[in-house]
Formats: sequence, structure tokens, C-alpha cells
Amino acid sequence: MNDYFKEKNISTKGNWKTILKSVVMLAIYLTPFILMLTVPMYGWMIFPLSVLMGIGMAGTGMSVMHDGLHGSAFKKGWLNDLTGSTMYLLGSTTFNWKVQHNVLHHTFTNIEGMDEDIAGHTTLRFSRHSPLKKIHRFQHIYAFFLYSLMTISKLVNDFFQLHRYNKSGLTRQQNAKPILEYIKLIGSKLVFFFTTIGLPLIFSDFTWWQILLGFVIMLCTGGFIMAIVFQLAHVVEGVEQPLPTSQGNIENEWAIHQLQTTANFARNNRLINWFVGGLNFQIEHHLFPNICHIHYRKISFIVEKTAREFGLPYNMQPSFIGALVSHTRMLKVLGRKAA
Repeated sequence: MNDYFKEKNISTKGNWKTILKSVVMLAIYLTPFILMLTVPMYGWMIFPLSVLMGIGMAGTGMSVMHDGLHGSAFKKGWLNDLTGSTMYLLGSTTFNWKVQHNVLHHTFTNIEGMDEDIAGHTTLRFSRHSPLKKIHRFQHIYAFFLYSLMTISKLVNDFFQLHRYNKSGLTRQQNAKPILEYIKLIGSKLVFFFTTIGLPLIFSDFTWWQILLGFVIMLCTGGFIMAIVFQLAHVVEGVEQPLPTSQGNIENEWAIHQLQTTANFARNNRLINWFVGGLNFQIEHHLFPNICHIHYRKISFIVEKTAREFGLPYNMQPSFIGALVSHTRMLKVLGRKAA
């Protein structure tokens, strides 16, 4: 991988394309909102604008915030901090996300009890090692509706999540102060609600119920898109969910573990590659989280060739639809078979 970037004489970080995409994604998210506040319009127009905001919200999270908080978007640390801080526009804090994603998910990928992305839920079962309940039998049918509620539930679950991190000592391990993180979390929620609900109530002509419904539509649209993309990377056929030994160790080396527990999809779909910020190249992202996503497609051929050479898995679905079908089948299996 080092040879590739050296021979091409290019940086592993982003470039003008990264800046342009950040501007476009933020524009998709914020322009409809500005129009709601400044342009007189019919009441029904808030709903398609809310859908557009949800698309922009998902695009901002996947293509702007994600690389920023990994420190891979730009060479300058302050630029990464700036793009990463778009998390506050999504109603959460950078600290919660860094612990859940950078620390737990990337270190303990698909490991029951450590990776919160496959944590047990009352209505959904993503891990072979989670308790199997009767309701899970139909999760391949109702799961997609629940995915749309991901962003809404996160607005509340952030507080429980931070409480867990504080109680377990994770917060202090990350050189953060528990009380300060509580204050930042509460402040971010208040600003988010005031901006997205309060400002339209004050400055627009929409009724209160139109504003609230539009707010929910925006969150459901963004949540559905992001949840689907996340699930296609780790809860599909061919992806493993290994358990540690009695000594608490995973037997395989870390890089091999990442190959076994992640999957790619739609490598040749340029629209998906652009919109999801390289999250359809989860193998490359997990192996090289400090490389900007704009390079993932090209380096994926190097990673695949090397994996095949050493007899290691390289899980990839050629299309988005194929990955979606595989995820649905996986949900069905997880809903009917115990470990």
C-alpha cells in the first residue's frame, strides 16, 4: 500500500474532491432548511424538503463527518476536526461516536459483547451469539422499518451510551472528563432541537404539526439510509462473528480478523461510491482507516489480490441489490437459528 501511494506520488489523505463533496453534502442538507426559513411556500412543500434534508444528513454523516473523525480527510488536523464536527449538525457529539466507532467497532469488529454495532436488541438480533427470541423470527420483514428510527433513537440513547462509557472508565481512558462530556451532550441536543424545530416555529409559516412531522421525516430518511449502508458491511452472508477464547483472545491476527468480519459491495457503482463516502469498501476502510475514502476503490484491487494470494477471504457483493438480498437472508437466519 505504501508503494502504491509512493509510486503515484499522491497523499493518502483527501484533495479538492473531498472539499467539493463536503460542500455539496452540506448544501443538500442545509439549503432546504434555509429555504424553509426564508421563502414563503405551501405547507405540503416542507415534506419533500425534509426528505432532501434527510438525504443530505446521511451524506454528511457518511462522506464528511466519518473521514473527519478518523483523521483521514485532510493532512491538517484542524480541517479534520472541522469536518468531524459536522456530527453536531446530526444531533450528537464527536466523543460518543469516536468511542463507539473508532475504539470499539474498529478494534473489536463483530465481536459479541464488545462491538456495539451488533449489540443485542429487544426486537433485532444481529449476532449469532445473542439470545434468540420469538419476535426475531420475523425480523427480516420489520427490520427495515426499524432502521428508519435509528437517528431518532440515537437522540435519546446517546445519554445511556455516555453513562456506560463513564461508568466503565472508557471516558477517562480517552483523556476526557465525564462531567464535561455530559454538558457537551446536553448542549448539543438543545442546540439541535432549537435549530431544527425552534427556528422554523419562529420564522416560517408552517404549522407546528407540519414542522414536527417534517422533523421526523428528515430523521427517518437519514437514519434509514445510514442504517442500511452500515448493515451491508457487517451483517451479510460470508461474514464471520468470532468469539474470544476463555483467555479473552481472538485467535487470528488483527488484519485477518478484519478481512473475516467485513464485506464490500457495489465496487463499480460510481454513484454509490460517491454518496456513501467509501463505506461500501469496508474491508479497505477497516484495514486502513487513516486513508481517505476517495482512494478506496483503486486500492481495493491491491487488497483483494493480496488476500487471494494468501488464501484469505475477500467478501464482496458486486451490486447494492445483491448485498441487500444477502443482508435480508442473514436477518432471516439470525432470526430462526440459535448459535
